[in-house]
Amino acid sequence: MADPGIRNSPIADWYRGRSVFVTGGTGFLGKVLVEKLLRSCPDVAAVYLLMRPKRGNDVRTRMDELLSNTIFDWLRKEQPSALNKLVPIRGDVTCPELGISPADQKILADSVSVVFHSAATVKFDEALKLSVSMNILGTKRLVQLCHKMAKLEALVHVSTAYCNCNRQEVQEVVYPPPADPEKIIQCVDWMEEDLLDTITPKIIGSRPNTYTFTKALAEHVLVQESGSLPVAIVRPSIVTAAWQEPIPGWVDNLNGPTGLLASAGKGILRTILCYRNLVADFVPVDNVINLLITVAWHTATARPNNTVVYNCTSGKLNSIKWKDVEDIGYENILKNPFDDVLWYPGGSFKSSRILNNICVLVFHMIPAYILDLVARMSGKKPIMVRLHKKVNQAVSCLQFFTTHEWQFTNDNVVRLLSHLNPHDRKTFNFDIKAVDWRSYFEHYVLGTRKFILKEDVSSLPAARTHLRSNSSPGVAQLAADSELRLGSIPTWFSATVRQMSERGKMCVTTRYRMYWVHRFSQFLTLLLLWRVIMVRSESARQLWFTLFNLIHRFTQCIPYLAQAE
Repeated sequence: MADPGIRNSPIADWYRGRSVFVTGGTGFLGKVLVEKLLRSCPDVAAVYLLMRPKRGNDVRTRMDELLSNTIFDWLRKEQPSALNKLVPIRGDVTCPELGISPADQKILADSVSVVFHSAATVKFDEALKLSVSMNILGTKRLVQLCHKMAKLEALVHVSTAYCNCNRQEVQEVVYPPPADPEKIIQCVDWMEEDLLDTITPKIIGSRPNTYTFTKALAEHVLVQESGSLPVAIVRPSIVTAAWQEPIPGWVDNLNGPTGLLASAGKGILRTILCYRNLVADFVPVDNVINLLITVAWHTATARPNNTVVYNCTSGKLNSIKWKDVEDIGYENILKNPFDDVLWYPGGSFKSSRILNNICVLVFHMIPAYILDLVARMSGKKPIMVRLHKKVNQAVSCLQFFTTHEWQFTNDNVVRLLSHLNPHDRKTFNFDIKAVDWRSYFEHYVLGTRKFILKEDVSSLPAARTHLRSNSSPGVAQLAADSELRLGSIPTWFSATVRQMSERGKMCVTTRYRMYWVHRFSQFLTLLLLWRVIMVRSESARQLWFTLFNLIHRFTQCIPYLAQAE
């Protein structure tokens, strides 16, 4: 797993003897960043991590928890001494001076050459007060600390490609802020939280949530406060599981597409509002981290005279559309099913908001209430309604991004990649064009299964058996060809009829167990809906009798047609 060519790497060589300060080091991006620095820049002097006590654990305990993560296994085995370079710094970005003691501030001021600022609240529906405190004030406080660092050569700020989501085309520049950051800070400081929550939609304006709003203000604060500091901004789009390193498919949270994969694979999520033909702008986490490390090196060595922005996105360079995500994701969920699924994995993207809302009611909430009623009657704890409400809330936060599309320019990213020598292009690879999305999503599903749901690969045969009997190519092909999705009844019906017509030519001895339960429930639902329509609509009854009459006449003609032949 060790990176080749480190001795011939200008980037790794530049980090030799330098100390790094990381905020957000215990987050998804932070963990991968720390591991990559220690593994691929083995001569880095020290990596200071800003950490706050949490759930009664001090920073040293939290450091031990961090290092117990699977992604540090290789370092523990091959380079255990590298882990001694990690130094926890007690602090909190929501506190004045980041909550760092004067003694620790002096250590950082005297030794740090590179700062990676990734600490932020990434909850889309976070309260504005906390979002401002972490994303705006936290950035401002960090810049104030950076001004004290005598050896500082690069400050890399992690923003988001969607901080300017009010624009259809987003270039690699810092745009004017949507509001005056100082006024927003003052507003949340004196205003009661209940009142603030009420007027938040008015404050954020055209932004869909507090996250994108405060990250846009944070960029402006960074530029205004940094002065002559060597600053760069990296804007990732939708950050997803690891592509190649530290482990293909590694992920540690249910945010974004990971939550969709997990809930769809468990059979919980059946519908989501999404426009299939739009680009899904995914970037693997290791792609982002390699760019961050490279940007810091380039900022320090090239010394640009302004703040350079890097849009870390895939849409322009290696696009994948939501319909491909649906197809490939579903294919791999069936190929590598999760344990103890609650229902046959399925569902589909809906382009109609009304249809999606109906499907949420019919396929999410009504079954959840029924299952909870059964649970209460059997003396068990009802959890399905609460679970589905959480899933629906999480999905609703994503709908803005699944129903809109942006064009992100990547000139600075492409130009930076061209500056790297062959060793660094391989060691710190952020070439999104090299990602094979089909192979990537197979690792993504397996990673979600292993690292999020904690399901060992050894349980895969049992999970497959839970969905179907002993597998055969006929059934597998039926699943692939007919696109077995809830909401695609015509496709399923035609494929089933075709399969039945070929029964004399090909013996299919296996069937999906849960699949047929799933289809039977759909059949009953259709019967119920049709019954309601027939009772309430005279036109529907007329149509039904007309069709029935035509079918009856056609069947009477078949013997005569056969004789004519």
